[in-house]
Amino acid sequence: MGKATGFKEFSRETVPYRDATARLLDFKEIYSEPASEHLSTQGARCMDCGVPFCQSNHGCPISNLIPEWNDLVYRDQWQDALARLHQTNNFPEFTGRVCPAPCEGACVLGITNPAVTIKNIEAAIIDRGFAEGWVVPEPPAQRTGKKSCGCRLRTLRFIGCRAAE
Repeated sequence: MGKATGFKEFSRETVPYRDATARLLDFKEIYSEPASEHLSTQGARCMDCGVPFCQSNHGCPISNLIPEWNDLVYRDQWQDALARLHQTNNFPEFTGRVCPAPCEGACVLGITNPAVTIKNIEAAIIDRGFAEGWVVPEPPAQRTGKKSCGCRLRTLRFIGCRAAE
């Protein structure tokens, strides 16, 4: 996955935060917009480690196919990377932002060097998918008329309510 010697050639560079004074004036992302070349370089750092712990029980809790979409980003195949990301994650637009990234802690490269910037790459894939119009609603062919949750506020306090996908 990635470039065979990428982990030796490139160092870890996370996407920098936007200026704090600018962030006070809006509700946009805290990270600056990363360039495609930056993300490609970081995707190249993903090595063919044999057993990718980043997608194991010690890494990604939803078993994202991380080495595969890192490789696709490195090869500038963003739409394929999005398809691969959606195979295991229905909501990467928010799970990729709120997840504390245990995958980076489980990255094999992290044993001797700083880990691959997996969280930055995941967020960039879904952001580009929305920007390019690749992410579209997929309503069911036939609706049942049933509701996934119909709790009143008073009831909600006692039983909780969780909507299905």
